[in-house]
Amino acid sequence: MRAHISRLLLIASVWSMCTGAGDWCYQSQVTCDSHCKGPESWHEVHEDCMKNRQSPINIVTRKTKLDHKLTPFAFQGYQQAFSSTLKNNGHSVKVSVPHLATVSGGNLGAKYKAVQFHFHWGDKGGPGSEHTIDGEQYPMELHIVHMRENFKSLEEALKDPTGVAVLGYFYEESKSANKKYDGLIQALTKVESANSNTTISGISLSNLITSEKNMTKYYRYEGSLTTPYCTEAVVWTVFEIPIPLSKEQLSAFSSLKFLDGKPMTKTFRPVQPYKGRTVYRSGSAVVMLSFSLFLVCVCIALGLSQLY
Repeated sequence: MRAHISRLLLIASVWSMCTGAGDWCYQSQVTCDSHCKGPESWHEVHEDCMKNRQSPINIVTRKTKLDHKLTPFAFQGYQQAFSSTLKNNGHSVKVSVPHLATVSGGNLGAKYKAVQFHFHWGDKGGPGSEHTIDGEQYPMELHIVHMRENFKSLEEALKDPTGVAVLGYFYEESKSANKKYDGLIQALTKVESANSNTTISGISLSNLITSEKNMTKYYRYEGSLTTPYCTEAVVWTVFEIPIPLSKEQLSAFSSLKFLDGKPMTKTFRPVQPYKGRTVYRSGSAVVMLSFSLFLVCVCIALGLSQLY
């Protein structure tokens, strides 16, 4: 009897390993012969992925609400260079932030300390950002993950509805390479396989992002982590002005491999429904008018001018 049970347990174990039961993946990994759970089935991995404050979202600029409390941010420790581990975790590449770097202001309500940063991208420079602006998807998106300064771990912070603050930055293709990214792009060649890592030196958070004068234009909303467990504990800030990278630099991320050995491409979750949420914009953020509405405004203006 014990032998029979042991055989059943062994078969179950092998089946779990072969099918990847319980493993989540991106849509680019879902094929007829794969068994991982794509974004539409993430709620089977964790029920929070079906809740009401999910991320990412499509930010419809004309529906955003102006909030004068969304003032410029104060960054501390962002310019400090550091060494850390760049890791291919099978879903993305992540770098831990080993020193105290904080962000405050911008109506965050508290000071948040940086924990790590990671990326989401498309296929060789194609559409790949998680958030979209008026339906436009950028080639890549950077997430700098912070937790409230009073928490000791990210796990603890995720139990608080505003325990985590993520700063999201878009990338756009530029004609020339961004020299500030040379070290990071070079390090990618050493972590092509899943669960591999390498040491990266001489980087700073300020070198990765845009200048502070370009960070006064942003959007704010309440959301979640964009991967399982999809925990709804994130104060999202999405900056409007993108970071420039060359086509070659953007494409370098597509040389990495997922856990299943497939090319690591299109590592983004589809946008999620608002479900009654409001997206706020800072005073400098741009509100895009649809072309038809623009024409109406022009016609009205021309009509009024003829009256005088």
